[in-house]
Amino acid sequence: MTPRTHGPSRRLGAVLAAGLAAGAALPAAAQEDPAGPEAGRTAFLEACAGCHGAEARGDGPTAALLTVDVPDLTRLAARNEGEYDIARVIQTVDGRAGLAAHGGPMPMFGGLLTGPSAVVDGPDGTPVSTTEPILAIARWLETVQEETP
Repeated sequence: MTPRTHGPSRRLGAVLAAGLAAGAALPAAAQEDPAGPEAGRTAFLEACAGCHGAEARGDGPTAALLTVDVPDLTRLAARNEGEYDIARVIQTVDGRAGLAAHGGPMPMFGGLLTGPSAVVDGPDGTPVSTTEPILAIARWLETVQEETP
């Protein structure tokens, strides 16, 4: 599931330009896939850990203040017959899925997690368009899924 990215990554472009201008080797962060799981962990900690916790178990510092239960995101695949549905995760994060007429328990982060666009194939092969930060979070979450008993 390699994303097809559209448009230059401004952040990566700036790092590349600075590194090339200085004649320096690229730092490890510049070599990181902006839509990969490592970037996803960073984005998750910044945008999601307040509610879901640093390890995505639903035990973030603000979880106790909410009127809804915060789900353990390490069990997404287990709750879906062992299959991790990256398309559903993306659509839940960006607000395309899981919303009732007047909103839902999950805030829409699509407008906050902006960046270059990326497309990934969903489980049925249908392309799902999103941003690199949202795709990165979805990919990181896939790496922390617990085995189905």
